[in-house]
Amino acid sequence: MVLLVILLILALLGAAHWYVWRRLVRDVTRPGGPARRAGTVAVVVLPLFSVAAMTAGRADAPFRLQQVVSWPGFLWLALLLYLVLTLLATELLRPLLTRWPRPRPPRPSEGPHPSPPAAEPAPPAPAAVGIRSSPEDFVQGGGPGRSGETGHSGPVGHPPADPAPDGGTALATAPPQEAPAAGAPEGATHADSMAAKPQETPGAGPQEGPGDGMGRRRFVARVLAGTAVAVATGTVANGAHTVLRGPAVKRVTVPLAKLPRSAHGYRIAVVSDIHLGPTLGRAHAQRIVDAVNATQPDLIAVVGDLVDGSVENLGPAAEPLARFRARHGSFFVTGNHEYFSGAEQWVDEVRDLGMRPLRNERVEIAAGFDLAGVNDVAGANYGDGPDFVRALGDRDRARTAVLLAHQPVMIHDAVRHGVDLQLSGHTHGGQMWPGNLLAELANPTVEGLERYGDTQLYVSRGAGAWGPPVRVGAPSDITVVQLASRQA
Repeated sequence: MVLLVILLILALLGAAHWYVWRRLVRDVTRPGGPARRAGTVAVVVLPLFSVAAMTAGRADAPFRLQQVVSWPGFLWLALLLYLVLTLLATELLRPLLTRWPRPRPPRPSEGPHPSPPAAEPAPPAPAAVGIRSSPEDFVQGGGPGRSGETGHSGPVGHPPADPAPDGGTALATAPPQEAPAAGAPEGATHADSMAAKPQETPGAGPQEGPGDGMGRRRFVARVLAGTAVAVATGTVANGAHTVLRGPAVKRVTVPLAKLPRSAHGYRIAVVSDIHLGPTLGRAHAQRIVDAVNATQPDLIAVVGDLVDGSVENLGPAAEPLARFRARHGSFFVTGNHEYFSGAEQWVDEVRDLGMRPLRNERVEIAAGFDLAGVNDVAGANYGDGPDFVRALGDRDRARTAVLLAHQPVMIHDAVRHGVDLQLSGHTHGGQMWPGNLLAELANPTVEGLERYGDTQLYVSRGAGAWGPPVRVGAPSDITVVQLASRQA
């Protein structure tokens, strides 16, 4: 099944690259030209960077190499997505721009187009060979065969014959007149018809202007290709800027029926999906710490997917997280990416950074509620999956319970165990539109606050990005969840 999925993904990527090459390279360049060669090379090389970016970490490649291939490889994947989407949108315009407006043929009432004026026929050159005649043939100025007539000799409409050097007369013989081409005006000569007919280069096909035929199609293809490149590049550039400038701060108030008055207004800073890795490093972690500390939270909850890589490679990048500041400290639960990166090592590293891991366990917060955390569902493949009974089984259900769980799909277990509020991440809000449509198929809630029975679920869009460091339609966030007591 896994192999089938991999083959399907490779087939989709191959089809997408062929389509982009066809519209951005083949349709707008001339065969064999330098532009076509350069475009073809780019469409072959860039996917290799993308494959290297997605596999280098799993293959334990040197971290420096991961950084080198990740930026171009992941950015190309984002650009490819929006090139394909934009080009597909232009397919609706292509037939209209190519065929409209068409040249209007003349109506029968308008008659044929006027022909150009016939050129004056040049007088024919004298014949090189003369026909000798005896003096007796010229009587009273007559010519051969025309004895007794006055005027010049020779055929009507031609000048008289020149005398031959030996005293005879050379008759001028005109070159044979060829019939005019079919459809030519009456009186036009063959030369006139040839002058009016467009000249064609043998083997070159019809010569068409930029508004007709192939010229028009290529012009339209270039305009649409340029538009697609501009739109896709602008979208990806803005999406990368959205990630690199750091997450925005959201504030959400959640009323809880059992929350005591003493906890009214309690602030929990929810941070998910930081994704420290080859593209987002120490500076990214520092931006998050600064944004969180500026909210002056009572408690910080890091709900998984902190890293994409080993402690050895990313330990220095995570060091700023030791500067989190909150009245009741900071807590951490694992996400699926921790298990891809060495969960045990990262749990120890997080503890060294001053955060408390909650591994299927619960703590009582002095404000008057329980805070529980469960391992991510991906941990089940490593013998370290979620255990709701261990975390929540023996608690006092008269107390409010807030659960930290990386994936929203855990909400159904939370409802069964009487949790009042679950805080999650994982979805990234879709990260890049239309990714939110796919995220909705796999998650009960993609972002924001929703209610499931007596349990409320809040899903953060996350503070970082996975894969392409790009967000479109789902900006990164840190959420300050303010608890509200209905008894207050």
